[in-house]
Amino acid sequence: MSEFRIHHDVNELISLLRLHGTEGAEHYIDLLQKNRTPYVTTSVSAHSAKVKIAEFSRTPEDFLKKYEELKSKNTRNLDPLVYLLSKLTEDKETLLYLQQNAKDKAEQLASSSMAGSSLPIPPSTSKISMQELEELRKQLGSVTTSVTSGPQPVEVLRKVLREKLNKKNAGQPVPVFPAWVYERPALIGDFLPLSNPGTDITVPIGSLPLPSQEATIVEDLLYVLIGVDGRYISAQPLVGRQNRSFLVDPNLDMSVKELVNRILPVAGSYSMVTRFIEEKSSFEYGQVNHALAAAMRTLVKEYMILITQLEHLQRQGLLSLQKLWFYIQPTLRTMEVLASLAISLDKGECLGGATLSLLHDRTFGYTGDSQAQELCLYLTKAASAPYFEILERWIYRGIINDPYSEFMVEEHELKKEKIQEDYNDKYWDKRYTIVQQQIPSFLQKVADKILSTGKYLNVVRECGHDVTCPDAREIIYTLKERAYVEQIEKVYSYASKVLLDFLMEEKELVARLRSIKHYFLMDQGDFFVHFMDLTEEELKKSVDDIIPTRLEALLELALRMSTANTDPFKDDLKIELMPHDLITQLLRVLAIETRQEKALINADPTELSLSGLEAFSFDYIVKWPLSLIINRKALTRYQMLFRHMFYCKHVERLLCNVWISNKAAKQFSLHSAKWFAGAFTLRQRMLNFVQNIQYYMMFEVMEPTWHILEKNLKSASNIDDVLSHHNNFLDNCLKDCMLTNPELLKIFSKLMSVCVMFTNCLQRFTQSMQVQTEMERLTLEHGTMMGPPTQSEKNEEAMKKKLTSKYLAEHVDAFQSSSGFESTINNFDSNFSTHLLDLLDKLSMYSTNDCEHSMINIIYRLDFNGFYTESLKQLSAERNQKVTPQAALLRPPVATQ
Repeated sequence: MSEFRIHHDVNELISLLRLHGTEGAEHYIDLLQKNRTPYVTTSVSAHSAKVKIAEFSRTPEDFLKKYEELKSKNTRNLDPLVYLLSKLTEDKETLLYLQQNAKDKAEQLASSSMAGSSLPIPPSTSKISMQELEELRKQLGSVTTSVTSGPQPVEVLRKVLREKLNKKNAGQPVPVFPAWVYERPALIGDFLPLSNPGTDITVPIGSLPLPSQEATIVEDLLYVLIGVDGRYISAQPLVGRQNRSFLVDPNLDMSVKELVNRILPVAGSYSMVTRFIEEKSSFEYGQVNHALAAAMRTLVKEYMILITQLEHLQRQGLLSLQKLWFYIQPTLRTMEVLASLAISLDKGECLGGATLSLLHDRTFGYTGDSQAQELCLYLTKAASAPYFEILERWIYRGIINDPYSEFMVEEHELKKEKIQEDYNDKYWDKRYTIVQQQIPSFLQKVADKILSTGKYLNVVRECGHDVTCPDAREIIYTLKERAYVEQIEKVYSYASKVLLDFLMEEKELVARLRSIKHYFLMDQGDFFVHFMDLTEEELKKSVDDIIPTRLEALLELALRMSTANTDPFKDDLKIELMPHDLITQLLRVLAIETRQEKALINADPTELSLSGLEAFSFDYIVKWPLSLIINRKALTRYQMLFRHMFYCKHVERLLCNVWISNKAAKQFSLHSAKWFAGAFTLRQRMLNFVQNIQYYMMFEVMEPTWHILEKNLKSASNIDDVLSHHNNFLDNCLKDCMLTNPELLKIFSKLMSVCVMFTNCLQRFTQSMQVQTEMERLTLEHGTMMGPPTQSEKNEEAMKKKLTSKYLAEHVDAFQSSSGFESTINNFDSNFSTHLLDLLDKLSMYSTNDCEHSMINIIYRLDFNGFYTESLKQLSAERNQKVTPQAALLRPPVATQ
């Protein structure tokens, strides 16, 4: 079972059992994939399982009837399902849950049906308006339809199929036979009731001697065998699609009647086959059924030739009832097989690949019956011819020409331009998809390769390159499945190589990825230093005040004046100002296809205006077909990594600027310098934290993961491997950089916020101290250009200096007071230490519980001298103490004697 099938089945089960609020589908999918057997070496016998379920069931007859019905429709995986159900009958706990679930569901359906079927009948004294009457008629009609839902008539089914095909092929409506084809049932020749049965007087057959009875019955049988009622044998009217039954004159001699009853099944089979041929010849049932009907018509013609020859013998008086039975016996098996196929195909409403699956399985099922197997083989070859034409066009050229929706691959109208616009766009996965019920059972093993082969060639063809497969040859149905596998594997290898060479060599995929790594993963150091120096003032502004064209110009300047100038793809790098900060963007991405998605999308934007630094990101222009690999989803993940690292680099620059400006503290008095000592220590701890986090992300996460990606790309054999390796690279980077864990991300964000607020606070204080020193240094002893200062000027300047000094002294004292600077620094120290310990504690938990061993490297780098070890042990002990009482409460009481 393929992975996408496991995902689909698990999600369907969760939906049916209404398991909302549990661990989610991914948990169960992981369990199934870990515990499943890759190669099934045993076949499941459904007989004992069927007996066990029948014994367990309250209505075994209904179960067995349903089983036989599904078996006749050739339902796939029926026996494994029955085996699974038999195992469930032994699991008491699961049975209790399923019974309760069924009871709840029945009550819910009953309440909803009562609410929906209550018809508002007005009181008899009031008159019903036309609108109320129409609504009442519609409601009654819907109730009647739901109650009397049965098998659809042929005309209704044909109309439904026609509308479905016309909807899919809007420009090319399905051809339709003229109305007279359906209005003249005499064309079919299947026991039509005659308005004028004739003027011959029917003599009671019981009054005739035995030889005359036999001769008369032989004539009747020859009519009945070609679909015309005889005088003493007549066909019963059909109800639905049941088998034809016949009424034989009860006065017929018993010995003759016994032989007649042996021959009549041939007429019943002929009737069924004739109706099937006429029905499936319509265009609405597709090319496969049409080809099958044509092959059956050929066999029926041979049958009619035999009947014609028997009629010739009968006219010569050379055909007795025994001879008729002798000549008809070889045809009996043929018509029986044809009728059995027609019944099964009708019941299963098979089209396209489903028809071929049933024919193939029947062909294998008749092993040991050479006549029936050769017959089924002939029919399957004929029916598979149009299907194989579609298959050859797909795997040799990457084109689908399937006007009747019979092929295993379905095309969806998707625009490849949306890959660069929509994060959740799934062009590669959704443009062409597998239709499970249309996969012939003999192609089931190579279905995924058939899909991929056509997709690969389709991409190359859409890029304007002509594709000619050197291994192209006609595919013909055979019982040796290895023939299909070998041919499809050859074509798959060719298509994989063509597309991979096209992307790697002509489109330079690896060089493109390396270019993206330079900018988004920040491995061009001189470029970023230069760029951040140029844009520092611009990015400090509010995002609404930033002029994007100015940023683009500064980006261009930084690119031209750094080593990035040698990058041939540098012109594809663009500036983007995001509408959300990094945490909001990550939460929105993590919430995709979850219950929280709608709430986050409809949430009001934050009232706080984003700064340029918080909104800034790079973007990259990628054209088709590289956009299959570097799609919007991949670029968004690159952007999240970039924004994370870019903000860390910004905080590091702020802390380094504080270190430079703090040199002025050496000129301050001793008591001021004493208070600065704690600030210097805290700044160094913050700088150590930020630099080690950056080192970890760049040299312990991204670089090793990038080397693994390069190695995997060299050994990739197809584009799906490339996609998988690239996605794994980005997923591992995001996970190890703590971007997929909202809890870790929020703690990290708080640490960054503390660092930024600390640098702002310290910069303001340092600037005030520098202004004070500058004011003390100022003097008017040098005078002005007008000469030495006058006494009044000196007095005025002294007053200004005194007022400024007083203001600065008050400002500095506010910081220097016990409740000012010292408490502020202590608060910053306490907040930083608390959040850092929380981060280290959470990292220790995740590295231990979730086996995220790479994250423990952060702990080793930040706690290299054991400074935080004791605090972490204390936190762990406190957490264990909280867990122990809860576990004791949950533990069942011990029974005492």
